[in-house]
Amino acid sequence: MKVYVGAVSGNSYKLKILLSLLKAPHEVEIIDISPKAMAHKQPSFLKLNPRGEVPVLVDGDVVLWDSAACLAYIARKHGGGQWLPSDPGTMAQVVGWLALSASEIQFGLQYGRRGVRQGRWTAGTAEQSHAIATVALNALEVRLANNDWLVGNQPTIADVACFPYVETAEEGNVALAPYPGVRKWMDRCKALSGWPAR
Repeated sequence: MKVYVGAVSGNSYKLKILLSLLKAPHEVEIIDISPKAMAHKQPSFLKLNPRGEVPVLVDGDVVLWDSAACLAYIARKHGGGQWLPSDPGTMAQVVGWLALSASEIQFGLQYGRRGVRQGRWTAGTAEQSHAIATVALNALEVRLANNDWLVGNQPTIADVACFPYVETAEEGNVALAPYPGVRKWMDRCKALSGWPAR
């Protein structure tokens, strides 16, 4: 299995987390996604992912180019039932948090961070990103105020998917102080055996 990732990509970090936690054998190729290089927009990379984004996972004939799809694949292939439960209700809850990571977290926290760091606002203004980020963090806080994990009583790919851009919220000028449950959850995540540094 080979993964193509960006060094500063939060979506790539999701794969790094799960692969490390599961000690799954893999090869890594770093793609230079900086505005100067834009290697992810070059024809050779677009053959792997027509969206021109990282990460991409290649395992034999399987080619996946969405972080949620990659997490699901890794979890099923290397993680047993914990990381992506097969029970319909529990699995649906995991999918719900994956959707949050690809919507409010992406448009609020990820794009807000990019806007602040790069001066590039690709989906709305700073105020709009902040408002969407607040929706994401409020949803997380409601769950995490009284629960250790996003689904059930143990970590799943829901936690992995939501973590990276929550961790960097303050780089987008979004304070985490009002979210004590979220902050304790981040500490629990980082305390898991095998959790990698960014």
